[in-house]
Amino acid sequence: MTESEFYSFVVPDAQGNDVKLSDYKGKVVMVVNVASSCGKTPQYAGLQKLYEKYKDQGLEILAFPCNQFAFQERGSNEEICTFTRDKYKVTFKMFAKTTVNGGDTIPLYQYLKKEGEGSLFNAIKWNFTKFLVSKSGKVLQRYSPNTEPEDMEEDIKKLLAE
Repeated sequence: MTESEFYSFVVPDAQGNDVKLSDYKGKVVMVVNVASSCGKTPQYAGLQKLYEKYKDQGLEILAFPCNQFAFQERGSNEEICTFTRDKYKVTFKMFAKTTVNGGDTIPLYQYLKKEGEGSLFNAIKWNFTKFLVSKSGKVLQRYSPNTEPEDMEEDIKKLLAE
């Protein structure tokens, strides 16, 4: 079996450091595009709860702030991290603000949209679209922004047990 393309990506974190996704081999990974001024922003609390409950079993949450949906993520990387840490006590990995749709879409999101089943044109429809990636780097599931983090718990538990 060839290694998953998921592990080939290198993306900048919120502090400007390059992060190799190969560092997450053997982990269950949730990738989510986030925003601080969205009606769905309270999902940060549910994401953090899942992370705290399952991080020691191998769950990683990778959050990618995005300002493409009604300009709901206007802050700098530092402001975003401060907001999520202060308001939601977020401790999972925050990445640099990015683009998930259009011509400037980062390669990771091009890949996620191609591999994770979606709707017409596979575009990300809104903030808090989530992708669940197996321990082997396979994109297994795409969840809509309306899917609450706790509604993903059974899927996460199954993947962690594999």
